[in-house]
Amino acid sequence: MRIFIIKVCSIAIILSITCIFWAQAQFFKQPETFIVDMAVLQASKKNILNGDEALKEALDNLVAEADESLLHRPYSVVYKSKIPPSGSKHDYMSVGPYWWPDTTKANGLPYIRRDGEENPERHTIKDADYLKALAHDVKLLGLTFYFTEDEKYAQHAASLLKTWFLNKETKMNPNLNFGQAIPGITEGRGIGLIDTKPLVDVVDGVQLIKNSKAWTSSDHKELLKWFKEFMTWMMTSTLGKDELDEHNNHGTYYDLQVVSFALFTNQKELARKIIMEQTIPRIAEQIKQDGSQPHELARTKSWGYASMNLKGFFGLARLSEHLEIDLWNYETSDHKSIKKAFEWMLPYVKEELQWTYQQIEPIQWKSFLPLIIIAEPHYPNLDLTPVINKLKTENSNSVLFITHSVFY
Repeated sequence: MRIFIIKVCSIAIILSITCIFWAQAQFFKQPETFIVDMAVLQASKKNILNGDEALKEALDNLVAEADESLLHRPYSVVYKSKIPPSGSKHDYMSVGPYWWPDTTKANGLPYIRRDGEENPERHTIKDADYLKALAHDVKLLGLTFYFTEDEKYAQHAASLLKTWFLNKETKMNPNLNFGQAIPGITEGRGIGLIDTKPLVDVVDGVQLIKNSKAWTSSDHKELLKWFKEFMTWMMTSTLGKDELDEHNNHGTYYDLQVVSFALFTNQKELARKIIMEQTIPRIAEQIKQDGSQPHELARTKSWGYASMNLKGFFGLARLSEHLEIDLWNYETSDHKSIKKAFEWMLPYVKEELQWTYQQIEPIQWKSFLPLIIIAEPHYPNLDLTPVINKLKTENSNSVLFITHSVFY
């Protein structure tokens, strides 16, 4: 009997210990991000705890920036003064950036296009600016919460999210019917969907606060519903289908958004379908055998658009890792690839070649640094250390060094 009791007690102790470890594992469960690489965040957090001075300084800068974000009031589409054609301020609204009044017409209508020259009138409607600010703050606060485990950052991120997506009085309707309108021509265009590319940062920011006290399962369920409805609009509306059919950066960022949202809403098969049936053909359509991107090089800000489009492809390559698809090293039958597009741009960053394509504003070479840092582990045959060191001296973005995030 005594032996039996000892065995029972031993089993009970083992089960208790197992439950404790299981509970701790649940409590310290790592979030699942999609564009941001959790392995990088985990390594950075560990190295900070181990006394890495450079990363500690980067974290201090991250916290300082997040503390400023705590002072930002929530953003909302209903705060604009102009009412969309639908009659509801809950509908997102923006004006095409490169469209200007026709000075030969008394009323300036219809507007005419001046590629690359942004009309400041675009910013009189703040929806686009607010969306960018929302995405920046939510991701920043999510990252800071991950590193510090201080609930105040998650609380503010949750407040921002609820205001933009969930609260009845302030939420955005899940459509983009009035994005990038052209006065005198159209109330909205498919290419307005480029405005919502910051939502991929929102998704990762949400994932980073998902296990906080501030973000409930009910909140998360409601947000998933919003994103599913927005995806449905993207894939079924006339404007959404128009953007799907674009053969430049607009098509790339359409895919980036839908794949990101599909992973967020646990629709992996849909995400896989988009990569295989839409993104891979875009590589063949948009990138030449030498790695150049003709659609982007035809623009008046050719460097900016070429690097922006490559950034979109890099984001898709990162998302594809969750689907066990290797876009980093994918190559078409006639040898077109994301890697070649990256290699094509490198000599210009290294100042081995001079940029001869039209570029109506100064090139910010340091903006290419996130792409180089992210490319390094995927392309070990390329010696990128010298150019990384060169650009690091010109770049003060500590968040980049602590997260290696291509979209921050």
